Amino acid sequence: MLFIHDDFLLSCEESVTLYEQYAADEPILDYHCHLPPADLASNKRFGNLYDIWLEGDHYKWRAMRSNGVAERFCTGDMEPFEKFMAWAKTVPYTLRNPLYHWSHLELKRYFDIDELLDEKSAKRIWDQANEKLAGVEMSAWGILDRFDVRCVCTTDDPADDLAHHKTLAGSGLKTKVYPTFRPDKALTVCDGKAFNDWVDRLGEVADIDIVAFDDLLNAIDMRHAVFHELGCRLSDHGLEVCFANFCDKSEARQIFNKARSGGSVTAEEGDRFCSYMMLYFGQLDAKRGWTKQLHLGAMRNNNSRAFGQLGADTGFDSIGDFSQAKKLSMYLDRLNLEGALPKTILYNLNPSDNYVFASMLGNFQDSSMAGKIQLGSGWWFLDQRQGMTWQIDALSNLGLLSRFVGMLTDSRSFMSYPRHEYFRRLLCDMLGKDMRAGKLPIDMELVGGMIRNICFNNAKQYFELGLD
Repeated sequence: MLFIHDDFLLSCEESVTLYEQYAADEPILDYHCHLPPADLASNKRFGNLYDIWLEGDHYKWRAMRSNGVAERFCTGDMEPFEKFMAWAKTVPYTLRNPLYHWSHLELKRYFDIDELLDEKSAKRIWDQANEKLAGVEMSAWGILDRFDVRCVCTTDDPADDLAHHKTLAGSGLKTKVYPTFRPDKALTVCDGKAFNDWVDRLGEVADIDIVAFDDLLNAIDMRHAVFHELGCRLSDHGLEVCFANFCDKSEARQIFNKARSGGSVTAEEGDRFCSYMMLYFGQLDAKRGWTKQLHLGAMRNNNSRAFGQLGADTGFDSIGDFSQAKKLSMYLDRLNLEGALPKTILYNLNPSDNYVFASMLGNFQDSSMAGKIQLGSGWWFLDQRQGMTWQIDALSNLGLLSRFVGMLTDSRSFMSYPRHEYFRRLLCDMLGKDMRAGKLPIDMELVGGMIRNICFNNAKQYFELGLD
């Protein structure tokens, strides 16, 4: 039997029926990703399998390093085929790592390759994939069409000029592409140079000379409005924990003035300033009816030598063991008290906190809409079979799985859309096995209808992105 076959991950008849009839053909709403807007605007073509599959993929780099591969084959200057060969030699050692499943599912769905990837098959797979990549259907737009991606939400800084999004808005691309507002650089106030450089860039793009604190707030509000005009309906923050050491505007202004004048902002002052700004961001999201995404718990750039040599996002991050509950509750509660708690998705990176996050949802749900506060899909290190299972179980036990907005790619790669299939197969298998065991009724329309909603309809209704 082929490794990637029709019933891959589906272990019983009920699971197969659920997947085939209620999940397989649903479109994709990729509401959080890191696809480069420039690649989307230019309808990028990929020269070879390395370009589309390995470049920038820190998941694969981590596995290769664990297999003793030299850095020059990961982030270095070796030729594309040599880097691909180093990955091919690593793949057999990834058994039971999600990369083994993902890699072969991607080869099958993009290139119709059924062969297992290893050192012996690498050249054949390289040639076959490169031949397919020459076709127009494997351009950036062709891939979006092939996987029926109805909407893509990229991740963008308020200081970005959004030129590529403006191009896309008039491009005729069937897939809707919208920016997502990620203002995390506003929280770098303890790093004077980084903060001031960002404030200056923000002022340029907003056409405001940012001298006073109110200038900063006005510039952020103006950019928020510009994002909204281009279809943005989501914001995003990547934080270790929520900021909840609140201060008034006068104190935030003093800290801002200190940073802008070249003074050194203490950690305590930074915490206070960031807490004020996070409330402000929440108020803007609520004002315009957006969804706020909080990605919490990553411990970044652990290897200081590698960070110095290679920079961020190169594969040296891990799960943090931060205390989350109190500050998360305080932040959500403060926005709620002000009548400014927007729709919010909480993404947890530490599996030991799954039930902490899942129980937090119920504290702040209200009648404005069903499932207003969401537990996000398994994220980063939990974006795999067991991590997604844990997330689904926690949400099922403490919330309403039926209101879940489902999967996303959270990826920089155009090769990541089979992650939606992987999630759907896992979800159908979990529920199919529950039906077989008598834990759920043998009612395909009831259970299957929930699955169909989780795959697409819930997200379509929740985010209000104007999809037909």
